[in-house]
Amino acid sequence: MSEQYLLEMKNINKSFPGVKALQNVDFQLKAGEVHALLGENGAGKSTLIKVLGGIYIAEEGEIYVEGQKVNIDGVVPARKAGVSIVHQELVLVPYMTVAENIFLGREPGKKLNINRKKMTEDAQKLLDAYEMGIDADTLVEKLTIAQRQMVEIVKAISFNSKILVLDEPTSSISDKEVHFLFETVRNLTKQGVGVIYISHKMSELQEICDRVTVMRDGQAVGTKVVKETTTDELIALMVGRELTNYYTRDFLEPGETILKCEHISDGKMAKDASFELKKGEIVGFAGLVGAGRSETMKAIFGLAAHRTGDVYVKGQKVTIKSPVDALKYGIALVPESRKDEGLYGVQSVQFNSTIEVLNEFIGKLRVDHAKEEKITQKYIDMMSTKTPSQQQIIRNLSGGNQQKVMIGRWLATNPEILILDEPTRGVDVGAKAEIYSIMNELVKQGMSIIMISSEMPEIINMSDRVYVMAEGVVKGCISHEEITQEKIMQLAAI
Repeated sequence: MSEQYLLEMKNINKSFPGVKALQNVDFQLKAGEVHALLGENGAGKSTLIKVLGGIYIAEEGEIYVEGQKVNIDGVVPARKAGVSIVHQELVLVPYMTVAENIFLGREPGKKLNINRKKMTEDAQKLLDAYEMGIDADTLVEKLTIAQRQMVEIVKAISFNSKILVLDEPTSSISDKEVHFLFETVRNLTKQGVGVIYISHKMSELQEICDRVTVMRDGQAVGTKVVKETTTDELIALMVGRELTNYYTRDFLEPGETILKCEHISDGKMAKDASFELKKGEIVGFAGLVGAGRSETMKAIFGLAAHRTGDVYVKGQKVTIKSPVDALKYGIALVPESRKDEGLYGVQSVQFNSTIEVLNEFIGKLRVDHAKEEKITQKYIDMMSTKTPSQQQIIRNLSGGNQQKVMIGRWLATNPEILILDEPTRGVDVGAKAEIYSIMNELVKQGMSIIMISSEMPEIINMSDRVYVMAEGVVKGCISHEEITQEKIMQLAAI
C-alpha cells in the first residue's frame, strides 16, 4: 500500500445475475486531487462507486483509506471511513425543510426533543459559508432542481468527508452554478479532500480534473493525467475504438409546417411561447435553467392545469387537455427526469418499453406475448440498449440505457412530432453519438423533433433552427447557418 494515496481500491470484483459488473478494478485517489471517472453507461463506474459507498459489497478486493485497510460493508461504515456520495438521482425528502434534509438521522438534541433552532442555525451557517443563497427553513419541494443539487453537496460536505464523490453534478444546473460548484470543489481540495468526479461532459475535465481513469466493460483500462491527454484519446479508450462523426446530421430541406404554437402559457413558468416546427427538422430550444422550456412543452402535451394559447397541428387548431389527446395528434414527449416522470423503476425493460402501446398486444381475451416481445426487441435493437434480457428490472440498468428505453417507449407510439427534453443528460459519449444518429435518421424519414438541451454543442450541431427562451418567453429564433453560442447567450440573458 502506497502512502501517497488517500484512497486505494485493489482488485475489486462484483457480479450480478448474468453480468460481471467489475473485474479486478484498481483505483487510486490522492488527497487534494479531483480524479475523473469516465466510461460509457454500463462500464462499471456507478457500481464501483456503490462499492466504495457501501451500497454494494464486492465479492473480492480490498479498500484502503489513508493507508489503513477498511471494511466497507454498509453506508454507515463508508461514512465512518470518510466517504460521502452525491448521487446523480437526488434523494432529498421533498416535504421536509433544507435543514431537516441536511441533518436527517443526526439531528441535534434528543430523539423526542430535537433542537430545531440549532439544526436550522447550523444548516444556515453551512449554506451561507458556501454562498448558496438558500433559506434553511425552505421546503425542498419548493426548490429548483439546481438548488436541490447544491443542497445535496452541502449535505455531503457536512459529514466532514475526506473523500467526496460527485456523480454527474452539473447535469441540472446553470453555467453560473457550475462555476460556483467548481469553486466549491477547489476550496475542498485545498483542505485535502479528494474528489471523485463522474461526468460525461468532456469539456469539464480540463477545467476541474487532475487525473482521469477510464472504465470499459467492468474494467479500468487506463489512467491519464488530464493535461497530458486529449478528448479523442479518452473517447477511444472509452469505446474501444475511434469515434468518428460524433454529431451525425444531414441538413435537408424541411417540409410544410406540422406544428404551430401561439402564445403558450401555463400560468406559471411558461408565459408567452410562440414557435413553429416543420416536417423533417430538428428545432432546438435553448435557455438558462428556469427559462420555462420544459414547462412550455408540458403545456403543449396536455400536462398543464391551466394552459392558454393556441396549438395547430397540420394547420388545424386542436384541443389538447391530456397526454392521451396529444398522442391522438401524433405528439410524444420524452420528459427531462427519467426517475420522477417516466420510468417504472421496479418493472421490467419490457413493461417500460410497451406501457404506452398496450392496445397493440392486449385483446379482450388474451395477451399476445409474442407481439409484446417483438415490439420490445425492435426498440432495444434500434437504441442499442444494453440489457441481459427484456425481463431485466429497469432500475438495474445504467442511466444511459434507461434513457434509451424511455426514448424507445415513445417511438413505439409512432409519433409524427417527438419532443425530447434533455435527451442525452447523463448519457456517455458513445450512447450520445448513437442517439444523435437515430435522431438524424428519424427526421430523414419525415419525423419532426423538438429538442430541449442545456448543452451548447448539442444545440449548435443538431438543430435546423434554435428558439431561445428567457423568463418564460420565446425571445428569438436563430437559423442553423447563424447559430453561435454568443448569439444564443445574448438572447438567453435578455
